[in-house]
Amino acid sequence: MSGIYIHIPFCKQACHYCDFHFSTNFKQKDTLVLALAKELELRKLEFKDTKVETIYFGGGTPSVLPVKELDFIIKAVYKYYNVIENPEITLEANPDDLIQVKNESYNIYQDYLDIGINRLSIGVQSFFEADLKLMNRAHNAEEAKKCIAEAVKYFDNISIDLIYGIPNATNQQWLENIQKALSFGISHVSSYALTVEPKTALENLIAKGKIDNVNDELAQEQFFILKDELAKNGFEHYELSNFAKPGFYSKNNSAYWLGKPYIGIGPSAHSFNGISRSWNIKNNIKYIKSIQDNIVPNEIEVLTKNDRFNETVMTGLRTIWGISLDKIETNFGLDYKTELLNQTENFIKEQLLYIENSTIKMTKKGQFLCDGIASQLFKID
Repeated sequence: MSGIYIHIPFCKQACHYCDFHFSTNFKQKDTLVLALAKELELRKLEFKDTKVETIYFGGGTPSVLPVKELDFIIKAVYKYYNVIENPEITLEANPDDLIQVKNESYNIYQDYLDIGINRLSIGVQSFFEADLKLMNRAHNAEEAKKCIAEAVKYFDNISIDLIYGIPNATNQQWLENIQKALSFGISHVSSYALTVEPKTALENLIAKGKIDNVNDELAQEQFFILKDELAKNGFEHYELSNFAKPGFYSKNNSAYWLGKPYIGIGPSAHSFNGISRSWNIKNNIKYIKSIQDNIVPNEIEVLTKNDRFNETVMTGLRTIWGISLDKIETNFGLDYKTELLNQTENFIKEQLLYIENSTIKMTKKGQFLCDGIASQLFKID
């Protein structure tokens, strides 16, 4: 099984923390949608011997596209690929988009269901106005509440994004954010620490003293509050930033963490086939022109044995499945397994890692430090 990721590189406005590829200029939107379908056609042979299990619209803000354009892209996937019956089709959506197109004579949620979308990932981030303004989100708290209350009438598979570690947001406010999200009966939460990425508006505002810098200790406290509160409400912590009720793990993201192949369609989208990784150009106009010339504008990196090992370590540690020592030995050799065990000894003594059923896993204490620990287990060429 495999997945297709489709990057929609348009947003109404730029969030202060975001470093993803997007444009607030919609002039090329219609042409780019045609290019997405064309890229799907150009790359159909990459999945000629496999079935597509998931289709994921990410961005950017996919919900800025009209339903007819989303339908056009989904039909292109079905035309050129072997799609399983009842695939998981996820749409990332912003509350303001969902609210603005909902009225008595038109129901966006039913239209999404009608074209095959069966999972919504709603970018709430916070239910507090001060947080939303600090992050420069396009929606307000009331729109977030209204759209979720309406969405759950139609979808049972809904994920909500929440951000913790926001400057001046207290632990009590964070707890209220979690509880508000849970009050809607959602089945999935994706939650991330606010991170200061290079060349973002957030970095600039912090440098100028207009916004306080992020506090790692506060973020860690809120991470543990998140874990505990969601666990009490029946959520399983199946990946470092993702929590789900039983049966509602994201199939798309789980496939990525388990090393399954995927194709990334659109400017800046990444692809992986187990042997190599590729990424498309981060420029809408250049992307469109290249696709129109029947050329996929991507760079390809063939992964070394160490690259593949490091990928296995990074993705494994982040998940409930951990790093299987048996698979490490099978896929990379006994020497890799032995060295990995030696490297983990100190982390086990510090109660950051543990081994269970020949699998290396993170302790609760170690999870917030996961990426740093993983990097110290990497093999360097």
